[in-house]
Amino acid sequence: MTSPSSVAAGPASPFASDAPSDAATRPSCAAPSPSLPESSSASPAAPCSAPSSRALRLIHLDDDLAVVDKPAGLLVHRTAIDAHEEDAALQRLRDQLGRPVWPAHRLDRGTSGVLVFALSAAVASLLGHALAERRTHKRYLALVRGWPMTEAGVVDHPLARDPELPSAGQPRLEAQTEWACLRRIELPVVTDPRFPTTRLSALACEPVQGRRHQIRRHLKHIAHPIVGDANHGKGPLNRTLAAHLGLQRLWLHAQQLTLTHPISGVTLTLEASPGPEWRRFLGPVAD
Repeated sequence: MTSPSSVAAGPASPFASDAPSDAATRPSCAAPSPSLPESSSASPAAPCSAPSSRALRLIHLDDDLAVVDKPAGLLVHRTAIDAHEEDAALQRLRDQLGRPVWPAHRLDRGTSGVLVFALSAAVASLLGHALAERRTHKRYLALVRGWPMTEAGVVDHPLARDPELPSAGQPRLEAQTEWACLRRIELPVVTDPRFPTTRLSALACEPVQGRRHQIRRHLKHIAHPIVGDANHGKGPLNRTLAAHLGLQRLWLHAQQLTLTHPISGVTLTLEASPGPEWRRFLGPVAD
C-alpha cells in the first residue's frame, strides 16, 4: 500500500501502548493538538446528520452510473429493520435524478464518502460481479485510538461472516486490510483516567476483501478501534471526544474507489474529499 505520506511498510502487528511516553521516545510525526472548545462541559454533541438540502453531491454521472458523496449518518437504503426511516441515499438520488437507481455496494450508515449507484439493473449486476471478484480498489480514512508502533502494516485476520451474530459456529472468511499512518495526534483531553492526554492516529486503510465491517473489526483486532464506533469501539472515548469536538460520528470516510466502467471499459478513480471536520486532524493531507 502506498500512502500519500509515502510511509514505509512495517511489520503487520506490533503495536504500542496508548499510554503517553517521554518526549524523547515519541514519534516525530506527532501533530499539534486540534483546537477544542474552551469548556469541557459543552452540551451533548448532536449526531452527525445529512445536509439540510436533500440533494446529494454528485462525483460522477453518465448514462450508466451515478456516484455520490454520502454524508455520515445517512442510510444507503431502507431495510426491514429501518423501515421506519424516511430518509436514505437511494430515495434522495432517485428523486434528484428523476429515475430509478440501484446501489452497487454498501456503506455503513455512519461512514461518509464515495457511493456508487447503477442506473439500470443490468449495470448493477455487472458492478456486483466486479466487486465480488475484487476488481475494484478502495481507500478509506479512519481516525483511531492510540499510536501504532510502525508506520504501516497489514491486518491478516479471518472474520466471521456476520458481525451481528455470535461468531461461534460461523465460518471464518479470509480478510486482509492494509493500513498506513498518516498522522499522529495528542489531545489535552482525558478519556482514560490512567493517562493525562488522549492519543489518536489518522490512518489510510485499504481492504483487500469487502467483508462486512471489515476495517472496523480489523482495527479493533489490533487495539486501534475507530473513534465513534458504537459497535467495535470504546464507549468512554467516543462519548468524551464527541462532547469536546461537538460532533458525534463514526470517523470512517470512503475517500477513493477505483473501478473499470462496466460499459465503456474506462478506468474511473472516484474521490470524495473528507469533510471540514477532518481537517483539524489531517491538515494538508485532507486537501
